[in-house]
Amino acid sequence: MQILEFDTVVIGSGLAGLSAAYHSSKYGRVAIVTKSQLDVSNSYYAQGGIAAAIADEDSPEQHAHDTLVTGRGICDHDAVDVLVNEGRERVHELIDLGMQFDKENGEFVLGLEGGHTKRRILHAGGDATGKELTLFKLRLIRENKNVEAFEYVVAVKLLKHHNAIVGLQAYDFKTNENILFKTKAVIVATGGLSRVFARSTNPHTATGDGIALAYDAGARLADLEFVQFHPSALCLPGKEAYLISEAVRGEGAWLLNSKGERFMKDIHPLAELAPRDVVAYSIFRQIQKSDVERIYLSLKHLDKEKIRNRFKNIDRHLREFGFDLTEDNLPIAPAAHYMVGGIRTNLDAETNISGLFVCGEAASTGVMGANRLASNSLLECLVFGKRASEKAAKLVASEHLVEKPEPITLDAGNEQLFLTYQHEVAQIMSKKLGIVRNREDLEAALSRLSEIVSEFDKDQNEYNLIKIRNMSLISKLIAQSALIREESRGGHIREDFQKENPDFKTHIIQQKNKNIEFEPIRK
Repeated sequence: MQILEFDTVVIGSGLAGLSAAYHSSKYGRVAIVTKSQLDVSNSYYAQGGIAAAIADEDSPEQHAHDTLVTGRGICDHDAVDVLVNEGRERVHELIDLGMQFDKENGEFVLGLEGGHTKRRILHAGGDATGKELTLFKLRLIRENKNVEAFEYVVAVKLLKHHNAIVGLQAYDFKTNENILFKTKAVIVATGGLSRVFARSTNPHTATGDGIALAYDAGARLADLEFVQFHPSALCLPGKEAYLISEAVRGEGAWLLNSKGERFMKDIHPLAELAPRDVVAYSIFRQIQKSDVERIYLSLKHLDKEKIRNRFKNIDRHLREFGFDLTEDNLPIAPAAHYMVGGIRTNLDAETNISGLFVCGEAASTGVMGANRLASNSLLECLVFGKRASEKAAKLVASEHLVEKPEPITLDAGNEQLFLTYQHEVAQIMSKKLGIVRNREDLEAALSRLSEIVSEFDKDQNEYNLIKIRNMSLISKLIAQSALIREESRGGHIREDFQKENPDFKTHIIQQKNKNIEFEPIRK
């Protein structure tokens, strides 16, 4: 087993991981561990943009207000204050470093998205903000001699001593060898879990492995029942869901039902730009009323040249499917998009385990509440990635001699078994834990998922079996939390409890071998 020593180990190479690695490199040697390539992440595929109150007519206070309204009472106010104030600083920092956001006549082009009351969404490359931001950060990382990247290396176990991180065990797909990273700090930036659903906008790597890793180490998880479904993902038989950015609706696109009627204007004062939970639920209801599994997105009434210039990548991609962005009604339906809850952290992105930090989608910092405000995700990556690195730098390395764990193996013979269980779990999650839920479905899901977990819930040393266990465990925890929350709030909608219940204005906390806890909202 190869043994390597670093001051900080970052798991994941999305914007959160790259930001954490960049800032951590100022204080010591950093390893980035990623189970695919450095540029495969949710961040890379983010089309919409990054929200920041940089306009003269905008303010952090207004940005905070919009975030809190969209979060439906579950946001921690102190975390939101950190996000909107430091977020503006981080964006200006990026600009100073040379990040090129889109401009027109020398001024930044600011977009509008669901839930925002001001134009505050910065874009780069039109609809390729995530890609441009990630590539910009990657360039900074690759020029940095203090950062070493380990591609196609998967984190499998956090190593602790006296509830403090001392190392990380990982498996290298290229060499089929185990690596032991000795370190005083691990920053988990593994992204979300939306790939546990059958229909998702996420890359195949977004399976919640980092959350399972932290949970097994004893980290507290919060609000896993809140999963955000993006309202507008292309819906074609036999094809993957392709995200059509919320920014398209921000520029005036309409949602039409199967009869060609524009329905959102009768549901919410912001119409198509209502918060995502409202739009996704409304689309779900329209689909229920019809005999087709989709509705339509229409831009026919908008300036064609402007739309094609603004959304070059989406336009090009849709043409591959035979659609014209400006001429055709685009068939869409919601798809699992973003994990709103995650591994619980404080304002420094640290968990209840000393030396274990989390940032980005894998974290529950308190910012997102019950429903994420559009384009706050990339901002959260920047803000809490920096905070994690600064707190990690203050830690003192343990003198404890790290014992070598049992090595992990990879048996190709188990791959089909994994795919079989993956399909079953995805069907359970989509049919019983989708946009609308009820007790009967949740209990059935919890029962079957618990069976799968118990079948594989032992010290597994083969990677495919670990993946089955992690995937079913995370899904079970979502079902458990969703069953407990007997109300409808944000991204969690119960048809048997259709209103918000003030008794549930709280975080639901799950921790290994401990009873469920309810944690008050921080002001």
